[in-house]
Amino acid sequence: MKSRIVSDLLQQKILLSFFITLVIVGFSACDILNLKDKVDPNGPSLQALSQNATKDEIANVATGIESGVRVDINLYMVDVGMIGREVYRFLASEPRFTGDLLGKENSVLDNNTFYITRPWRARYAVVRNTNILVESAQNSTELTDNEKNGAYGFAKTIQAYQLLLNLTLTYDNGIRTDVATDNLGPFVNRQTALGNIATLLDDGYSDLNNAGGAFAFPLSDGFAGFDTPATFKTFNRAIAARVAVYDAKYQDALTILNDSFIDPAGDLNTGVYSIFSTASGDQINPIYRNPDAQSGDSWVAHPSYITDLEAGDDRINKVFQRSQTATLDGLGGDYGFYVYKTQTDPYPLIRNEELILIRAESRIQTGDLPGAVSDLNIIRNAHNLPDYSGAQTESALIDEMLKQRRYSLFGEGHRWIDMRRYNRLNQLPIDRTGDNVWQQFPIPAPENA
Repeated sequence: MKSRIVSDLLQQKILLSFFITLVIVGFSACDILNLKDKVDPNGPSLQALSQNATKDEIANVATGIESGVRVDINLYMVDVGMIGREVYRFLASEPRFTGDLLGKENSVLDNNTFYITRPWRARYAVVRNTNILVESAQNSTELTDNEKNGAYGFAKTIQAYQLLLNLTLTYDNGIRTDVATDNLGPFVNRQTALGNIATLLDDGYSDLNNAGGAFAFPLSDGFAGFDTPATFKTFNRAIAARVAVYDAKYQDALTILNDSFIDPAGDLNTGVYSIFSTASGDQINPIYRNPDAQSGDSWVAHPSYITDLEAGDDRINKVFQRSQTATLDGLGGDYGFYVYKTQTDPYPLIRNEELILIRAESRIQTGDLPGAVSDLNIIRNAHNLPDYSGAQTESALIDEMLKQRRYSLFGEGHRWIDMRRYNRLNQLPIDRTGDNVWQQFPIPAPENA
């Protein structure tokens, strides 16, 4: 854990966000990823950075990357949470949440609307900044070879994570993964994109293995315990394990997990987080809302979360029983969304509980059913439930695994993705006649600009 002084200084850097956290409204993806010089009144030019950046300048780029990871994460969560029927966002002034995202009547997903253009651009803005970090580190005379490798490994890991988030939105429509230069590569399909993301993570892991004992820049307390090359690379492997199961490479996932931070006996919340604060100029957690809000912007848990929950499961604490039923547009709910209980609660990029569930899934898919049951019991017992007592068949254990992922990872952006991976979107509840469960978002219109 960093000292309080270091933590405060780094928080101040995140408040400033240098010029790296971009204002991304109105840019096409090509604009965001273009590394040509842009005027910045508060910092050195990109040309200066790329030619011979100082350690302080490189640290500011890294801080900007961390800050950028947080941008519009609430819109990403609304997208996947509403389509996955985890949460309803009731905002009377924005009917597209309960209209477009739920497929109301003749609604469709619009390729030129904020709910896809903003999270998409936010992720590619971070990708652009990781490219800046790589180029700046490569040409810096102040960094040792080990420190350069550390910067490369950090940048590639974060870039892969950002690309994966965009791929989860557009799915079979694909994404751009060849984005290291101004000459952007074409859109590639989902299978190719997953392979390219996995390769990027592997390359970053190799860099981190040759990065010495420390980064040339500090990381925030969201990376506490993962802020050296040796510990950060376990985060890299954790994301790589997620990619492997998304690509149905379950034996690979089991191998990768061995080098991650998975700890069956450890705290399930150990992991890497985006952090927030109420300090002037900083960002509060944009997913937090008063769970009992009677007007304005209300986030309401889907009723099935409560009705499907086993008796005694302590994950009931992720929702809050409202004093009045929330209703809007023919929908309703008695429980507020309460995963993030304050304005400064951190948002997990990935944590130990997910890794144990990834191992359970991979063990099921590779035939180790007793091992899978053991992992599932770790999760069940941690949430005040007895050992699993159902059938020990592949089908039954997949059902149980998906159930535990639903409750353990509620509000972290997984339910829609998991049900889609297992061709179960038709099992998600439809609460109004004529609604749809979408499989994917269209490619954002600015990509065609």
